[in-house]
Amino acid sequence: MTARTLSTATTHLVESYGNTAKNVINAYRVGNERVIGFMDQRWESALQKNGKKLSAEVRGNALSAQKKLSAYYTQGVTLASDGADTLVNKAVELAGKGIHRAAANAGQFEKKTGVKTLHTLALAAVPAVEVVNKLATKLEKQTGLLADKVAGKRAKVTVAAVKRVTPFRKARARKAA
Repeated sequence: MTARTLSTATTHLVESYGNTAKNVINAYRVGNERVIGFMDQRWESALQKNGKKLSAEVRGNALSAQKKLSAYYTQGVTLASDGADTLVNKAVELAGKGIHRAAANAGQFEKKTGVKTLHTLALAAVPAVEVVNKLATKLEKQTGLLADKVAGKRAKVTVAAVKRVTPFRKARARKAA
């Protein structure tokens, strides 16, 4: 195993944590959508129940106010969750690039100095990263189940997939190392 294997395992770990964060964001989004629906339903039910006591104008104003509040709340949830999704995607992307760059730089350092300490450290670290990777995958699956429970139906759950290494990527990694 080489430093590239360590970087691949670490990148997979970062992607798994990114997917876990996306699952939590999805649970937040879907849960808030359900709350909004429930509040709208309860408001309309209360107006129907007590609507005879209110004038048509007051009833209309109450429905209009509820719709505006729901729209603002929905917009806030959408903006917050979309922003969080974008932030997670960017963080995972930058972390992956940083990990691969660090691995390439480590290879260059060993090549120029002849010191193989970094290679030895990478060999020692891979099993620990693999164990943490397994735990992160379990956490990712559990957050997916949480998102399903919150949604009340099958929600879109992201699971980290092993990326295919193309010949172009292999050649670029060899060139960098």
